[in-house]
Amino acid sequence: MSASKAQVNSSSSPAAPPANYEQARLFISQPFVASFCAGGIAGAVSRTVVSPLERLKILFQVQSAGRDEYKLSVGKALKKMWQEEGWRGFMRGNGTNCIRIVPYSAVQFGSYNFYKRNIFEDSPNADLSPLARLTCGGMAGITSVTFTYPLDIVRTRLSIQSASFAALQKPRELPGMWATLAMMYRTEGGLPALYRGILPTIAGVAPYVGLNFMVYEHVRAYLTPEGDKHPDAMRKLLAGAVSGAVAQTCTYPFDVLRRRFQINTMSGMGYQYKSITDAIRVIIRQEGVKGLYKGIVPNLLKVAPSMAANWLSFEMSRDFFVSLRPTEEVALR
Repeated sequence: MSASKAQVNSSSSPAAPPANYEQARLFISQPFVASFCAGGIAGAVSRTVVSPLERLKILFQVQSAGRDEYKLSVGKALKKMWQEEGWRGFMRGNGTNCIRIVPYSAVQFGSYNFYKRNIFEDSPNADLSPLARLTCGGMAGITSVTFTYPLDIVRTRLSIQSASFAALQKPRELPGMWATLAMMYRTEGGLPALYRGILPTIAGVAPYVGLNFMVYEHVRAYLTPEGDKHPDAMRKLLAGAVSGAVAQTCTYPFDVLRRRFQINTMSGMGYQYKSITDAIRVIIRQEGVKGLYKGIVPNLLKVAPSMAANWLSFEMSRDFFVSLRPTEEVALR
């Protein structure tokens, strides 16, 4: 009887989780890993939410002087895109963008957490000065761009190759991401072709990411009720929208330069820039100063929901991963 009772008791008691499961929970709840994984999720969510406006911004940016295929209002341009390509046009390049943005955003948030904790913080969870946040964010932006830039240039190519630019030769069958990568590598100069335009990209991304982190953390702290470390979702959404709008407006001309250089070798687009200064000079001469801000309207329309979704999904995902820690809670800012 005693043996059978012992058997019943052992079968009724819940089985202890396996050691490898506990180790996995411990690993993913580490501050750097939690930020890395949450950053990837946040990037995919935020880009998918605003994919039509993201593509429209690129079409506006790459249209040179004298071309008017997309010299339209945002509403009419979206309607044109829908009539010509349907819902696929709204999502053109988004798959590649998500493949790019998941590691990009993951590296960005993960490296920001790493630099913050290991370089800029005097003590754990210490508040950083605005300059330190700006510098830390800039370093994180440079790190993420360096790792994922080839996917960004391919996303730009995929976004415009089916658009109705009159002088642009459309292939009979639109190539995918890997085919475009291979074609650029083979026909446009090897590895350097996959990093064309990275200098204006870094020049814009470093201050953009730095401003984004600095403004978000400042606005988030301002909106947080006194004595409360975690504001509600609406306050996080507002902080994300404000930080994205400020950062994008301040650094937008660099984004235009990045797009122009990414397709600088494509025939039919109307420009062949020799350098960053040459590009700025030619754009201002032919298109005026407003040429450096082409596409900013759909960009500002997308940046508020995009960055709001980005920061909210990041914090929710990060907090979830941190909560998986089996033995103790880790407080993350």
